[in-house]
Amino acid sequence: MLLVYRYRVKSLNGLLNQQSRAVNYVWNFCNDTQKHALKWGKKWPTGFDLNVLTTGSSKELRIHSGTVNAVCEQYAKSRSQHRRPYLRYRGRKSLGWVPLKGRDLKRSGDAFRFAGNTFRVFSSRPLPEGKIKDGTNFSCDARGNWFLNIVIEVADTQARCPERGVGIDLGLKDIATLSTGEKFENPRHLGQLEQALAKAQRARKKRQATNLHARIANARRDFLHKLSHRIVRDFDYIAVGNVNAAGLARTSMAKSVLDAGWSSFRTMLAYKAIAHGAWYEEIDERFTTQVCSSCDAMPPERPKGIADLGIRQWVCSECGAVHDRDVNAALNILARSGHRSPAEGIPSLQGGADVKTVSFVVGAVPALRPPPRRCPARCGDPGAASCNRRRRRTA
Repeated sequence: MLLVYRYRVKSLNGLLNQQSRAVNYVWNFCNDTQKHALKWGKKWPTGFDLNVLTTGSSKELRIHSGTVNAVCEQYAKSRSQHRRPYLRYRGRKSLGWVPLKGRDLKRSGDAFRFAGNTFRVFSSRPLPEGKIKDGTNFSCDARGNWFLNIVIEVADTQARCPERGVGIDLGLKDIATLSTGEKFENPRHLGQLEQALAKAQRARKKRQATNLHARIANARRDFLHKLSHRIVRDFDYIAVGNVNAAGLARTSMAKSVLDAGWSSFRTMLAYKAIAHGAWYEEIDERFTTQVCSSCDAMPPERPKGIADLGIRQWVCSECGAVHDRDVNAALNILARSGHRSPAEGIPSLQGGADVKTVSFVVGAVPALRPPPRRCPARCGDPGAASCNRRRRRTA
């Protein structure tokens, strides 16, 4: 299993700024080479071809040869991944980036040595023993702080028995609603500092606006890390609805959707589940709000579409169950995953008393109809007994 450990660098930031400019030069050379191949109809250069063309340039650029090779390989990989004939150029506005080979980074106590230089970092957490893999790099954020991102290979964690499962419905008011009935309120980090951010932007205070953006991002990331760690620690199986965050980000709810960070939250749940031996799965959440989690019916009084988003509770006319909109969706997500017991009691209100209603059997497959009988003469008539061609042949 591959994990990435991030440490902030506290020495030789000027050297990293110089090397990042050289990395941009190599990247732009690869882009020029690709455009030249497109112009004259030549074969697109691979990562190996770009490595051959840049052989010996590390001395003049004053960067490690492994960094030059890593840039060329990353360019070819990004071009294939994004399916584009060429990529964007890197300039002064691009954030700093210095890739390196995993074998070139050595540990030196709490510091790291690379290309004859010792980089001291803030040791926020110990680095586990393991092999440092390719993909390790130095990166710079918008405030000019450099970070060392180490990709390390660690032993796989044994998977736990999925005894306790949970379904999660993502939302805007409550960022996560569990099938157990627990809800986590969305702190709305952007809304807390939105006025201060707008004031700094109107006054053209770029540094203050950048710092506010960083505060918002750090607070959101910290909240999502803590929430995802708690869920992975408490449950063995996690089923999350596959809400289309990218599609909703193109609507009028874009600011709220992006502030919630649904995609980042699902990514954290996915890799933390693997690290802790839990199970993770994304489930199709269509009609999870409208289907009754108690009797599997779709009554006419169910909340429908965007017009009924204000309906937070509704009563099923088939079985009389009273549903919270988000909890009902989380229960349906867990049921669709197939990790809920076949007869699980769901509380409902009938005649003013709490009763238990037996739900439908999860994973039951409807009986399949046998295929229609075809004519042996292959005339296409499904009624083989009434086929005239068959009668003529048998006569």
